[in-house]
Amino acid sequence: MSQIVTFGEVMMRLQTPLYKRFAQADGFDMCFGGGEANVAVGLAGFGADAAFFSKLPENELADACVAALKARGVETRFLLRGGERMGIYFCEKGAAQRPSKIIYDRKGSSINDISEDEIDIERLFDGTKWFHFSGITAALSEKTLNALRVLIAGARERCITVSCDLNYRKKLWSREKAREVMTELVGLCDVLISNEEECKDIFGIEAAGADIDGGVVDPEAYAGLAAALRKKFKNLTAIAFTLRTSVSASVNRWACILSTKDGCFVSKRYEINIVDRIGAGDSFSAGLIFSLLNKKSPREAVEFAAAASCLKHTVEGDFSIATAEEVEALIKSGGGGRVQR
Repeated sequence: MSQIVTFGEVMMRLQTPLYKRFAQADGFDMCFGGGEANVAVGLAGFGADAAFFSKLPENELADACVAALKARGVETRFLLRGGERMGIYFCEKGAAQRPSKIIYDRKGSSINDISEDEIDIERLFDGTKWFHFSGITAALSEKTLNALRVLIAGARERCITVSCDLNYRKKLWSREKAREVMTELVGLCDVLISNEEECKDIFGIEAAGADIDGGVVDPEAYAGLAAALRKKFKNLTAIAFTLRTSVSASVNRWACILSTKDGCFVSKRYEINIVDRIGAGDSFSAGLIFSLLNKKSPREAVEFAAAASCLKHTVEGDFSIATAEEVEALIKSGGGGRVQR
């Protein structure tokens, strides 16, 4: 029994050491990561009962991945085994004015061969209160999309809260296909997590007057964006936006907005010297889910989620390892980074 279940692909991450370019590398550092797996790890770090559902091959690399998830406190007993391979992604970390680069090698990975018949809904959702997925999973293959439809339907039948991170990836599908599929799926969700660019790309809806690149965050503009999304998706009870201003690949400004029936709430803005930004959005999702599931107010929820994702930027690898106590300490301290003795 797990309170929160996430579903998606977990991959092996191969990153060039230090800040080497792909053309310079003679080896790679390895870890594991993937949107929904990262969310489950983040939730487990906060002390939540979180399970990750996916399909992995029967080999030692997949065993190492399962061990890495277990080590971070994630429930893995629902994982399916079979298929040909794990997906891989290669990372070249950027610095200053040079952006990071990602190369995917995930074609034919095990999750793309998942069958609806393999899903034991009753066992998976026994005692579950929250189900989370992302647009990445919907984009992988028709089989993952059909599995996702089964899971969402099962969650709704059991009155389980469903959340979605839009997570549009142009390398996976076209805007037109994303609009068609995500319109269907978001129409079945309670909570939507996105950013302004994704809302514009997928749904053609944008925050009028907002200028993220220029650092302009107008709550009224995002209240209008949220209202437009609610008009389109009447089931949504909460809509969250992450707001990233890239000063460079090394320095970002980060804030978040949460819109509920009680209003539009903007978090503190953090200026971050980045160690690793991959997984920061997933840590935001984890912080938001944890907060809303524990009945925090919208103001408390957006501050907790923003601080959680801020901390993730300071940690190598996909996984966030921040505790709830560390997140609360950042909120109280303001982030001066003084040595703790």
